[in-house]
Amino acid sequence: MEYQVSKDDPIHMEHMQTALDEARKCVPVKSAFCVGCVIAVPLSTLPSDLQNASFIPHGQGVKSIVMATGYSRELEGNTHAEANALAKLIGRYGNVEAINVKELLKAADVYTTMEPCSMRLSGLEPCSKALIEAGVKRCFIGVGEPDDFVKCEGARMMEEAGIEVIWTKGLEEQCLKVARMGHGE
Repeated sequence: MEYQVSKDDPIHMEHMQTALDEARKCVPVKSAFCVGCVIAVPLSTLPSDLQNASFIPHGQGVKSIVMATGYSRELEGNTHAEANALAKLIGRYGNVEAINVKELLKAADVYTTMEPCSMRLSGLEPCSKALIEAGVKRCFIGVGEPDDFVKCEGARMMEEAGIEVIWTKGLEEQCLKVARMGHGE
């Protein structure tokens, strides 16, 4: 089933804009896309003692908290945005006694500027598989992956695994333009 979110949804669009900002940090290469990712969780899913922690943003209207961000090639080893955000989240919160990262990920929303890959020519684990194994709740996608390098089936794979896939509408052109930075187009 395909769900859609429009530019009129402020919370989700704010996270997608943050993902686009992350994608713009990528060092462009002709052989890969520039992708950004945000992992956020609803404030209500955090344990009550953490909801009031000083490192958690507070204020009127705060409903969702960014727990990690990532972008393509940010970490060593030809890494992708979603894998980097997951690694950073686990690295940052994996040893915090009050946080059960596995439970946190079950409530997590992933915002990615491009459909998570289903195949890696490098032999590394595909991002869609990593998100499935992490058990995230939903994945908001800015644009489907074009067939420039491989045929991507990440959205289908995640849906079949029970992750709610939501296509954001209104940012496709912007997400694709940033993704193709350095491709000479």
